[in-house]
Amino acid sequence: MVVRRPPGRRAQILAVAADRFHRSGYHQVSMTEVAAGVGITAPALYRHFRGKPELLDRTLRSGLDALADGLRGARTTADLGAALAAVAVAHRPLGTLVQRDARLLPPARRAALRRELRADVALMTAVLRAERPELALPDAELLCWSALSACAGLSYQSAAPQPRRAEALLRETVAAVLAVRLDGTAADGEDGPPEPPGPRPRTRREELLAAAVRLFHQRGFDNVSTDQLGAAVGISGPSVYRHFDSKAHLLAASLVRSRERLWHEVDGAITAAEGPGRALAAGLHGYVGFALRNGDYLGAMLSETERLAPPDRRAAVDFRRDFLRTWVELLRGVRPEQDAAAARIRVHALFALVNDGVRNRPHCDRPDLGDCLLRLGRAVLGVA
Repeated sequence: MVVRRPPGRRAQILAVAADRFHRSGYHQVSMTEVAAGVGITAPALYRHFRGKPELLDRTLRSGLDALADGLRGARTTADLGAALAAVAVAHRPLGTLVQRDARLLPPARRAALRRELRADVALMTAVLRAERPELALPDAELLCWSALSACAGLSYQSAAPQPRRAEALLRETVAAVLAVRLDGTAADGEDGPPEPPGPRPRTRREELLAAAVRLFHQRGFDNVSTDQLGAAVGISGPSVYRHFDSKAHLLAASLVRSRERLWHEVDGAITAAEGPGRALAAGLHGYVGFALRNGDYLGAMLSETERLAPPDRRAAVDFRRDFLRTWVELLRGVRPEQDAAAARIRVHALFALVNDGVRNRPHCDRPDLGDCLLRLGRAVLGVA
């Protein structure tokens, strides 16, 4: 007797896997859980995919193939916006999976993924420069990467928004980003983000916290040893335990310290400003300035939160929820016609654009990056 597999079973598996990886993180999801979500046994799942690494790879490829297909048919910047928005809604987990979990792929596949994304941006850049021939190639590329990031921000929402409305708002956001002017050294005559503070004395504990954020972001929690952490600050690996009970404790403490600095800098700037418009502008300046100095923390916050113990993970998620709420209220104070759902989409787009912008080479090395991010941030928020 021949047992026929239901049509579309692989697509169903990929959709369930994308959802599980998105919500819980690659490390926290088992093949058994994915199989149960599809309604099959784990052995049946292995007949489709050899293991979890292949499942992650195919899940990413499914979303990236849809992105490439949409962009290949684009002839105008409006077409680009429609393609990016459609993929962001239909493949909502993709942004998180690319930024957080793709680094767990084998090196060859990671390199292939980067090539695919660069090819997508090259397609977008050609369309954009056809409409805006005055743009220098680096400027056009930065605008296209920023449009991608802004749409990927939808991936970080805890609940799926209404699809048609989200698509319409993302198309509007892409149009605003691709229309930004990047010439000049300051946005609209304003000062750029605040300069980094001067060097301050550090204890060995503080040095370890800073080194941990950097190494965990660059290599991943599982790929960093206590010997490497110790060497980064000039001590032996076992000496790390004089300051922290475990590597997990060090991860949690490093993220807490970075969160405290983020809140202090941004909330302080917002509180000191008078009126909704100035408060939003001050918050944007504060966030961009923090991001320029703390890209490693923003990367580690995204990629390593799932590695925290449950109480620490809940604290990190609660902080992000409160931080988001503050920004949604700020934006609605300036644009009261926006409801909370629209404001959340815009704020997530802002965070994704800035967080990616300070870590995306070669554009993160631009001397005017801070000013560029301010202009792009205002465009995404709809207050340019």
